[in-house]
Amino acid sequence: MHLSRSRLVVAGIAGIALVAGSSVAAEAASPARTSKIESKRVDSVPTPKLGWYKCYEIAECATVKLPLDYDKPKGAKTEIAVLRVKAKDQKHKIGSLFLNPGGPGGSGTDIALNAPYFLSESLLQKFDIVGVDPRGIGASANIKCFTSVKAQSAVMAKLNIAFPVGAKQEATYTAGAKAFGKACSTTGKPLSGAMSTAEVARDMDVIRRAVGDKKLTYLGFSYGTVLGEYYANMFPDRVRALAIDGNLDPRAWVGAGSAGDRILDARLHSADGAYRALKEIFKRCDRAGEKYCAFAAGNPEANFAAITRSLKAKPVVVTDEEGTFTITYADFVSAELSALYSPYAGENTMQLAADIAALIKGGSSPAVAAARTSVLDRIRTARATGYDFPYDNSFETTMGVVCTDGTHPKNAASWPAATAVRDRQAPYFGRAWGYIDAPCARSTWTVRDEDAYRGPFNKRTSAPVLLIGNYWDPATNYDASVAMSRVLPNSRLLTSDNWGHTAYGTGACATAAIDNYLLKVALPAKGTTCAAEHQPFTEPIETGGEPATATTMSATPGKRLPPVAAPRPVSILTGGR
Repeated sequence: MHLSRSRLVVAGIAGIALVAGSSVAAEAASPARTSKIESKRVDSVPTPKLGWYKCYEIAECATVKLPLDYDKPKGAKTEIAVLRVKAKDQKHKIGSLFLNPGGPGGSGTDIALNAPYFLSESLLQKFDIVGVDPRGIGASANIKCFTSVKAQSAVMAKLNIAFPVGAKQEATYTAGAKAFGKACSTTGKPLSGAMSTAEVARDMDVIRRAVGDKKLTYLGFSYGTVLGEYYANMFPDRVRALAIDGNLDPRAWVGAGSAGDRILDARLHSADGAYRALKEIFKRCDRAGEKYCAFAAGNPEANFAAITRSLKAKPVVVTDEEGTFTITYADFVSAELSALYSPYAGENTMQLAADIAALIKGGSSPAVAAARTSVLDRIRTARATGYDFPYDNSFETTMGVVCTDGTHPKNAASWPAATAVRDRQAPYFGRAWGYIDAPCARSTWTVRDEDAYRGPFNKRTSAPVLLIGNYWDPATNYDASVAMSRVLPNSRLLTSDNWGHTAYGTGACATAAIDNYLLKVALPAKGTTCAAEHQPFTEPIETGGEPATATTMSATPGKRLPPVAAPRPVSILTGGR
């Protein structure tokens, strides 16, 4: 969908050193080769003829039928949707730039359609922007795990909370996770067993050929980094430029070896990244004082803990002319996690904490009335969507990839204990992140993709890979970007100190580095750390105005942030990014 036009906040510009493209060529010597098995799989598929037609006023659309199983190229097919926004300068076009927004479950056609609103003009001039909806997702043939909305709603009613707290909720959630996994393993077939990231990488390689590119140019965000990492290792000699922003470690993603007995967040450590960011916000809020931080009075960290204890003991009930709403501990934590996704994470998390604290205190003061309005606005935005007509397969698309890619614990009943451990290791967010893959328990999600890729992830590519990670990412832990820079032999790590999820658009330094790499295959200098345009609590509350949201703030005038999708808990307090 299109993003609405909103106010932009632009800060100062940081510079960046670039390495000339000629020096990159030496680094890219002796790439690994695509294996004979993968070559046979994808190259045996005839190059599709994309019947482009005009769509959405600014784009062209097409669909193509590709093998459900690449070992049987003449067998059953699945329909894949493709959208492109053509380069403004066709005469000097470099080729196609493929985009993926993450998720898994994010729509490639949507992010391509929105490219004019967030990509730099230099990229829009020189690349056809191409988005592919991964199989089962978006405008491609959809996965559908239930025979009706009614059947789906009965199961989702057990899962439609931020995360379970207490034995009763845990039992209900576990039952829902089992029912969901069984539904996708039966009614969801055959797509539920053919949605692995490896299959999407194969689809992308065939479509790369169909649009006329000899090698792939790619920009992926969040889970889209996994897709990029898979492509780099499955087709290492077919890479022109591959920029992946907000990295997950694919070795942890697949749960190889003993890691297969651990829940997803015990491997990815997303909760640790979120907690690290929140701890830093507490410190900066306390240092900035009440003039700059809405939650600075007293000890912010201790006061935050007091709020969570209060909500665990007694949820807050908020009433106005439109109804009565109950805000639980899990709702609050999930809303704080959502707030961490914004470049204005500091201001947003602490304002939410201050609002909830005011509601807990109660009374009829103007501050309490303002807090009530703010919180209810969040609730109503989120509750505008739900599992009603038409059929919404968004959770199925996420699980279709997560469960098929990885090796997960055997029994769904093991998640409460495992998430409790994670919550001790990463307070507040261990359970919030930990329950995401509960439907993937091997005893209930029984459908498999025998052609899923499980590594290795250390292939030398024909061109260098640019990895981008930011210190304070609450979803894709910065440590994963560091780890991947050590695993991929022909890669370079670009670090950003921005807040929120992923770095593109949050600062001129990081954005320019990514743009120049994609245009010229020119790497930033080793050890480059980019300064973001905004750091928390730098404007007085009374003069700073309303902070920009995650989708409006960009370092580039006239642009917004990319519409990145990431798997995270659903909360009644947030409509999502």
